[in-house]
Amino acid sequence: MKEQGVTEDRLQLLREVTGAFRPGVLTALMGVSGAGKTTLMDVLAGRKTGGYIEGDIRISGFPKIQETFARISGYCEQTDIHSPQVTIRESLIYSAFLRLPKEVSKEEKMVFVDEVMDLVELDNLKDAIVGLPGVTGLSTEQRKRLTIAVELVANPSIIFMDEPTSGLDARAAAIVMRTVRNTVDTGRTVVCTIHQPSIDIFEAFDELLLMKRGGQVIYSGPLGRNSHKIIEYFEAIPGIPKIKEKYNPATWMLEASSVAAEVRLGIDFAEHYKSSSLHQRNKALVKELSVPPPGAKDLYFTSQFSQHNLGQFQSCLWKQWLTYWRSPDYNIVRMFFTLAAALMVGTVFWQAGKKRDNTGDLTTIIGAMYAAVLFVGINNCGTVQPVVAIERTVFYREKAAGMYSALPYALAQVITELPYVLVQTILFSPIVYSMVGFEWAVHKFFWFFFVTYASFLYFTYYGMMTVSITPNHQVASVLAAAFYALFNLFSGFFIPRPKKGGRGEVSYEDRPILIKVFHLDKLAFCGISKVQPFGRKEYMWV
Repeated sequence: MKEQGVTEDRLQLLREVTGAFRPGVLTALMGVSGAGKTTLMDVLAGRKTGGYIEGDIRISGFPKIQETFARISGYCEQTDIHSPQVTIRESLIYSAFLRLPKEVSKEEKMVFVDEVMDLVELDNLKDAIVGLPGVTGLSTEQRKRLTIAVELVANPSIIFMDEPTSGLDARAAAIVMRTVRNTVDTGRTVVCTIHQPSIDIFEAFDELLLMKRGGQVIYSGPLGRNSHKIIEYFEAIPGIPKIKEKYNPATWMLEASSVAAEVRLGIDFAEHYKSSSLHQRNKALVKELSVPPPGAKDLYFTSQFSQHNLGQFQSCLWKQWLTYWRSPDYNIVRMFFTLAAALMVGTVFWQAGKKRDNTGDLTTIIGAMYAAVLFVGINNCGTVQPVVAIERTVFYREKAAGMYSALPYALAQVITELPYVLVQTILFSPIVYSMVGFEWAVHKFFWFFFVTYASFLYFTYYGMMTVSITPNHQVASVLAAAFYALFNLFSGFFIPRPKKGGRGEVSYEDRPILIKVFHLDKLAFCGISKVQPFGRKEYMWV
């Protein structure tokens, strides 16, 4: 951009955007690609984390406070991200129990969930598993309605929707827009970004905020019946051609206000809007709404989240448990691998635990214990990563919506693994312990069981951690594999602990040998006295 003559160090995406969104009014944010529609919506919703934001945003006349605003607003992202192993109804229950105030009883929350399902026309699909996009479960249009429903069960006053009809055919888009219209008719403030809508979708909106490239407003006002008000506004500009009969007013409007049209007509549509009577009316409306009504009080919540930490943990644990229980491809595969690994280790080291006559036998036994844990541990680390990676994208959406803090979610995910890894250990330990032939003592068996359980958990949690600290699942797999070699090297099997000085007796050709180890500074001297048949001693120093 600097090669094209841009001199500023900071790129300004939005310029002097002024307007108002009101309850019961469905407003469309439109403009060509790069006009700043999504940027404006992210700024208004408080989802923009980078850059610099200047200006004044007011809610019912009071300055916007993001922590409070997050509790009364909803944001429907363009990508429909949901946990794949829960049903539609469970998704809504989960959202309602985390986002509705704790003063609302469980019975009232359940009634509200049913009302929302009816509003978005999902009650006939309430027990359908959400599934993975494009693979299993709901269609794109059904996912879009679920996205809207998940936000609606929080009972927000303001809802932002980022391109709710993108990727949908005409019928699916009409169903989604009917859902949006039903939402607006409940008295909520709804703002949607929209890109190249059909005539029917475009005329479902009440008002339009139109932006041009560079983030400037070129129209903000009502559409009117059959879009006649916006058509009158642009046709009044000299040089703009009349709209053809039955032509899509949204397409005509974008063509009429394009950069090419500005160059051809020698006009700046943003400056033309600023000098219009429509802009003056909007400024007067904004000035009026910027002052709180008499006797009104600003919203205040005593806590950042609707639920306390225990309530957040319970809801997160409930959903995680359902997710794991409905993931047989993950759990059955790792149980089968555990069983196969136990039989393999037991066969390779068959009854090796009964031979403890020399250091070679001892090394074999240690190797058996080492191999027993390593194979299953690495498998656990690898198989848990895709499960956590799918849920992580859901976590980002839910945390941005102010549903919970990170700690209760992480604890729920960690605790959900405990019973499954315990079953693995119960399958694994008796088989390996008996086939390798370790000594049957209760305390020794349970010590072996505990170490195996802790090791399996360690590898599983290491797999979770690699996903948490890396940008995607592929990088997590590479990072995990890179550390397996280090785990092997420093586990104490290949490089044993350094031995301290001392003394002991061993036998050599049926004759006693006394070994003494002396530490002088940092050098170790080993003195070996060999007892001869007639009692004479011979000394060798090594």
